[in-house]
Amino acid sequence: MQKPSPFNRYRADFFAGFAVLLPAVVSVALLVWISRTVANITDTLLFFLPTQLTHSEAGNGPPYWYFSLLAFVFAVLLTCLAGRLARNYFGRKIFQWADQALLHVPLLNKIYSTVKQVNQAFSPSSKSSFSRVVLVRFPHPNSHAIGFVTGEDQFLTQILKKPVLTVFIPTTPNPTSGFLVSVPEEETTKLEISVPDGIKYLISLGSITPETLHSRLR
Repeated sequence: MQKPSPFNRYRADFFAGFAVLLPAVVSVALLVWISRTVANITDTLLFFLPTQLTHSEAGNGPPYWYFSLLAFVFAVLLTCLAGRLARNYFGRKIFQWADQALLHVPLLNKIYSTVKQVNQAFSPSSKSSFSRVVLVRFPHPNSHAIGFVTGEDQFLTQILKKPVLTVFIPTTPNPTSGFLVSVPEEETTKLEISVPDGIKYLISLGSITPETLHSRLR
């Protein structure tokens, strides 16, 4: 049997190493990006301190890491304080007044209302958040796609005189975009998997089998 050439061996080694290192490199890069993004937001909370104290190069360089850590801790404390206020009567009234004020500011109200609706839709306590995973015929009758039920389409339910579900079908590997379709409940197939398992299945391009199905297949 003919031995592979040195070039072929190096190429095989490269692709094997690439497959091993890629998940770690992407994970670290994503973590660094998130950390820098969060730091850019939280660092503004130290506005009451002189930049010559918090930033290197006499205030012209990046902030010192320990001041960035202090700003992050400060942001966590402020978030906890906001949560504490939102759980009592007077705090709720304050947030309601602030909410109404933001909704009356031109241009800002469009952005604020959109972000608020998205946040409420994905909130665990919201009835419009993903409730279960289903299989629907999409994009044509001869193919199937995994979707997440977001609620019942009351408008089409009244017109068709039968339950109609609103189903979000994410794109892959980026599940933050997708299609919203209305499907009669009788034409959906409920999958016995959790929503997180369904999302992992989509992000992995179908290479990660949901644990509940995997245990059944063994």
